[in-house]
Amino acid sequence: MTTTKPARPATARPDFASSSVPRHLARGALGFGLIIGSIALVPAAGPAALLAAPLSLIAFRGCPTCWMVGLAQTISRGRLRRECHDGTCTLTRPAQAHGGGRTG
Repeated sequence: MTTTKPARPATARPDFASSSVPRHLARGALGFGLIIGSIALVPAAGPAALLAAPLSLIAFRGCPTCWMVGLAQTISRGRLRRECHDGTCTLTRPAQAHGGGRTG
């Protein structure tokens, strides 16, 4: 008896966005700090300092490229919507809800 995983919907895409831009920038600062710090500490602490570099992958949720994609997603969240009709996809601004959007 074989079991199969349920198929992912065609619309599901990886989401690397954070809940806010400051939080995403903090994750980036932590990730880049770990990479730079691990390389800079090699003369003082030896090759063991490089063990901090893989921890940056947790902060980046993958790699620095994943972090950059997440930054773009975080900034554009709620501002752009992808719409596909007849095999052609476009980015559009979503219609504002009644009452005008954000307050405060």
